Amino acid sequence: MLSYIASYLVMASIYGIIALALNFQWGFSGLMNFGIGASYMLGAYSAALLSSAPTAEHLGGFGVPFPLDLVGAAIIPGFIAFLIGFPALKLKGGPFAIATLAIHEIIYLIVHNEMWLTNGVWGIRDISRPLYSQMPQQYDFFYLLIAGGMLIGFYFFFQKAVRSPWGRVIRGIKVDEDMALMSGKYAWSYKMQSFVLGSAIAGIAGGLFVHYTGFVSPTNFTPLMATFIVWLMVMVGGSGNNRGVLVGTFFVWGVWTGSEFLTDFFPGSMETRAGFMRMFLMGIILLIVIITRPQGIFGKEKIIPKYLRSE
Repeated sequence: MLSYIASYLVMASIYGIIALALNFQWGFSGLMNFGIGASYMLGAYSAALLSSAPTAEHLGGFGVPFPLDLVGAAIIPGFIAFLIGFPALKLKGGPFAIATLAIHEIIYLIVHNEMWLTNGVWGIRDISRPLYSQMPQQYDFFYLLIAGGMLIGFYFFFQKAVRSPWGRVIRGIKVDEDMALMSGKYAWSYKMQSFVLGSAIAGIAGGLFVHYTGFVSPTNFTPLMATFIVWLMVMVGGSGNNRGVLVGTFFVWGVWTGSEFLTDFFPGSMETRAGFMRMFLMGIILLIVIITRPQGIFGKEKIIPKYLRSE
């Protein structure tokens, strides 16, 4: 039971990092990024290819150690986001969301079909799991220290970032981009920085995921698992509120994993019942949030500069 809870906390921490990255892009910067799953996927495959053993099945086999591997998992999605940003950031709102979703689908199809690069639907196996051989029985608890520690670190990083002078410009651009331009701020550049930073951090979450599971395949990054559920986590907690996003993440992932215990009450195979229950519960959560708390459980956080606070 404790191992199950630790496994739940590890995956919730990984999704929490992605949700914080998306919250920074959408909640604070106003970028409706429906392609956040692409960054997560690119980070996962980058880490897998950099760290996997030499093989003739796919590209990779570089044997990069775990810490440097996570650096690669951030750089590659960040660089791809930088390239994509030039055409995509000319769009706003819905068109930008559709464009990023289309980019996710393109990258997903490449991962799914290019055998020489990713081994296609068969996935990449035997990905290194740091110190697994020394503690196979306690590995969930050990990895929880890594994933949980990084989640806490990114939480404080984003809290500090959005309160910095740079973060105030980011938030100002979301509220009124024309006013920011009149103040001499190059809005496009700040949006690019937000887009690249969020994508890089989502890539790190992908690297953490593959080193935890030791295996990766395209089925891990369907729009449901890599995009919809992350958006739901942000919406439940409250966009523009990092603390709320973490609460939303742990709640949604708890419902997702806990639905396994309800499958015996429905007919059909185990996979069919689990899929039905999860989609049903996610839909109910989304409906309740939209009707009762469209701003999320916590709502947008009010960030007041120190010099404006009453003593």
